[in-house]
Amino acid sequence: MKFGKSYIFSLVAPLMILLSIIGLITRKDTKKIFYLPIGLMGIIIILDKELRRGIKRKKILNKIKSYKKIK
Repeated sequence: MKFGKSYIFSLVAPLMILLSIIGLITRKDTKKIFYLPIGLMGIIIILDKELRRGIKRKKILNKIKSYKKIK
């Protein structure tokens, strides 16, 4: 069974955020800084995916609207 990049990102990004939260809660003060980049990357992956999806939907909607105007 082959997994696409979107499926892997869908699973990895929330796990990265969860790992970051657990690390921030359980570690001592000096080691907490190491978990911030993991959480930020998870958030960036999710936001990037949402922005791309929104842009693709707008393009499709504009194409549909342009075909309706021609007819």
